[in-house]
Parts: sequence; structure tokens; C-alpha cells
Amino acid sequence: MRVIFMGTPDFSVGTLEALLKAGHEVVLAVTQPDKPKGRGNSMQFPPVKETALLHGIEVYQPRKIREPECIAYLENYQADIIVVVAFGQILPKEILEMPKYGCVNVHASLLPKYRGAAPIQWAVINGEKVSGVTTMRMDQGLDTGDIIMKQEVALTKEETGGSLFERLAQTGADLLIRTLQAIEQGSAVYTPQDHQAATHTSIIKKQLGEIDWSKSAQELERLVRGLNPWPSAYTQLHGKTLKIWKTTVAESQTEEETGLEPGTVAAVSKNSLTVQTAKGRLLLEEVQLEGKKRMTIDAFLRGFPVEAGTKFGKE
Repeated sequence: MRVIFMGTPDFSVGTLEALLKAGHEVVLAVTQPDKPKGRGNSMQFPPVKETALLHGIEVYQPRKIREPECIAYLENYQADIIVVVAFGQILPKEILEMPKYGCVNVHASLLPKYRGAAPIQWAVINGEKVSGVTTMRMDQGLDTGDIIMKQEVALTKEETGGSLFERLAQTGADLLIRTLQAIEQGSAVYTPQDHQAATHTSIIKKQLGEIDWSKSAQELERLVRGLNPWPSAYTQLHGKTLKIWKTTVAESQTEEETGLEPGTVAAVSKNSLTVQTAKGRLLLEEVQLEGKKRMTIDAFLRGFPVEAGTKFGKE
């Protein structure tokens, strides 16, 4: 099929490459404008643009896709279908109805659960046992279109936002190819979503990573995994930011230790550090002090000793 591909971040790249490998003709890649990044504020290409250029695909970067000139531009390509994977802009009705087979979206959750932004991280943070990918025929709502196919992915106990991101990106690429095959063959089934069962996720902001020690150890362990690698969970230690990359929930604790204030170091040895939470204790395994490299807790303690009774958080 003649395909217009719309996507922006790393998550979209695998699907673009899968389309090419499957023999589809990607006539245009639409992505967000370049953005300044780093200390020098040098302009950086979105990952989809980098990949498209490597394959000789024309790239289009509109600031607002719903502008009349943008709609007219896309019409020139006479695409059979538009594939959308984390593009970052809402498509107007004129574009949704433009191609012969409409617009198909690859969404990183099992719709109708986790509509909206950051479904991958929230699945980990909320302790889901299963996540997955859905392909749907897009309509004017936010992730409200008819479901075409789903593929479940089980989460591991060590799952991070980053590891699930990678697995769902590959799953989404494979599912999209199967979806297009069904659409082309006329065997695709379009199932309306149960809107009453829908849940919505919010955008992940850096502030979400600040650890609230008044939560349970289990909740905080999931938060650490869900926000790894971005934006990362963090706390404060002696006025400096301490990123927390890996933790474990302590199996048990004594009644004496439960009397500690949340955020207090309950126990420390040469190679371990345990922090009291509102419910249970958290073993810190990998951390990164402001201005330093990420390191295991034993390496950290060798260079930055911490005593039992020390309080984490803002002073």
C-alpha cells in the first residue's frame, strides 16, 4: 500500500522500518519540527526524521497539521492509508477521511484502558500484570476509535518504563503489519470501544519523580521502575538531589522499625541501605548523587557514608 507515516519518537521508528521491510511504499514521513537540545541548543532531528532520511523518504514537519495548507500538502500523495504512531498532534477530520483505508493508530496499551499520554510508564507505576498494543481506526476523539487488533504483553517483576517501551515498540511494529494485511485482504474486524470502561493517563512530568516517603514501599518500588529511564525517581540527601534507579521491597521488618518516620534510613551496612516508608521498607540498590555517575549502593556508600537515622527529603 501507499503509506503516509506519522510519528516522532524512538517508539515510532520500529514500525516505520517494519513497513519498509514488509514492502509497503512509504511515500511521506510526517513528524514534529526539529527541537533545540543540549547545552549548545543545537537543533536535533526527531528519531523518525533521522530514520526516514536514511531510507530516502521525504520528510514533512508541520507545526500545526490541521492548517489548510498542511491538509492540501498531504492530499498530493494520494496515500491508501495513514499510519500514526506517537505523532504528537491531533488529526482533523479532513485528514482522517482522506485515505482510502482511513488512518490507523498504533497505541501502547490494551484499549480502552490507558487512553492518552504515557500508557507505558503508568502501566508499570500502577502495577499492571499485563499491558500490550492496540491498533485502531482513528476518529476525532483521543484514542476512541474502533479497535482492529490487540496483542498482550506480560510484565516482568523487574519491568521498567524503558524495557516495556522497547518490547511494546517491537510488538506494535509486528501488529501493525498484520493489521494492514487484514485491511488489504478485507478481513479486518472493527470493534467499537466500551467507552464506559475507558481509563485515561496523564502526561509524565519531572515532578512526578519526587519520592513521597509517606507512600508504601511497594508503590515507591513501582514508581522507580516506571520512571526509569525518564524522568527518574529522586529524593534529597543533605541538600543534594539523589536519583534512585533501582530498589527492592524489604521482605520483613520488626515492630520497632515500623515506628520510624517515613524517609528515615532504618539500617545501613557496607553494601546496603534501607529506608522506612509509610508501609514497609525500601532497599536502595542503584543511585546517582547530583553531579556523579550512576552506581550501586555499595559503591555509593564508600564515597558518601550515610548513617542510620538520616532523613531523606527536603530539609
